[in-house]
Amino acid sequence: MRARTLILLAFAVIAAGGTFYLAQNWIATQRGALTRVAKQDAPQATSTVLVLVANKELPAGRFIKAKDLRWQAWPEKGLSETYYVKGKPAPKRKNAASGDKSKDKSKDAKASGKGLIADFVGAVVRAKITPGEPITDGRVVRPGDRGFLAAVLQPGTRAISVPINATTGISGFVFPGDKVDMLLTHSIQEEDETVRRATETVLSDIRVLAVDQRTDDVEGKAVVAKTATLEVTPKQAEVIAVASEIGRLSLSLRSLAKEDEKVVTLRKARTFTWDTEASHLLPRRTKNKNAHVVKVFRGGSATAREFDKQSSGGYSPKGTAAKIQPAAKQTAVGTGSVPKNLIGKVK
Repeated sequence: MRARTLILLAFAVIAAGGTFYLAQNWIATQRGALTRVAKQDAPQATSTVLVLVANKELPAGRFIKAKDLRWQAWPEKGLSETYYVKGKPAPKRKNAASGDKSKDKSKDAKASGKGLIADFVGAVVRAKITPGEPITDGRVVRPGDRGFLAAVLQPGTRAISVPINATTGISGFVFPGDKVDMLLTHSIQEEDETVRRATETVLSDIRVLAVDQRTDDVEGKAVVAKTATLEVTPKQAEVIAVASEIGRLSLSLRSLAKEDEKVVTLRKARTFTWDTEASHLLPRRTKNKNAHVVKVFRGGSATAREFDKQSSGGYSPKGTAAKIQPAAKQTAVGTGSVPKNLIGKVK
């Protein structure tokens, strides 16, 4: 009886050990299978490079600044030939103006951080760029590229150039992006052969697009230029074209600070200044608003009498009659017709 119990006990121990061993093997097998599946599902590590992208949303027509761009890690397998990659040769530009090598320094050189970003400062966004989107030559137009000025213009506006010098161009302190007023100085010959001079403001709040062929401010350095390109409406372009034939054009620089609304409303009206307002030595012309002239035609001659308007009403004669041009030039004798300009105001 005792021997039988020992045999059964030994058999139970052996069975339990075998079961434990099989269970351990099964668990190890399952664990290995799960590990292999997890390794297969895990993303494969890929090499990345730094690509020049937009730091924020850049709308069309915006001038790019250094803070608008940044370098971002980009999968090397997802690179395009048009992307600017840090440390690698820049893409070949197809829209650079012929003969302009100064604006295409990065074509044969390797793209380096601040150097390449500086090349894009002053460029204009051709089409909207979203944050994190790579910068390509198809989305921006850099100074010197064909079509740069057309990309700068707002819809419905035109670009027109006017001649300037050290005096009319404010000694070179007018830069692209500034706002200016346009003044016209010219001579005016009056009826009595007197030549008067006057200056008037023909246009206000006009944006400067370029000075000579520069579309950036060259770090704020004053440069005396020969021409200034302005952004105007089609009607304003016609006004400038005519004004340039009438007299001398000058630019008046406006403040960048926001002006009072009353001042802005006042300046919308065209203002002018006569030569007598600039110099107190020039004789002033006196105007009698109450004086009237009556032209009397008798046969082949005519006389003019001046009358003053009285405060009580009616007119009183002033001075003596003065002979004027023959009446034959005004109307035919005996026809009974009456000249239209019998009464005219005296200036």
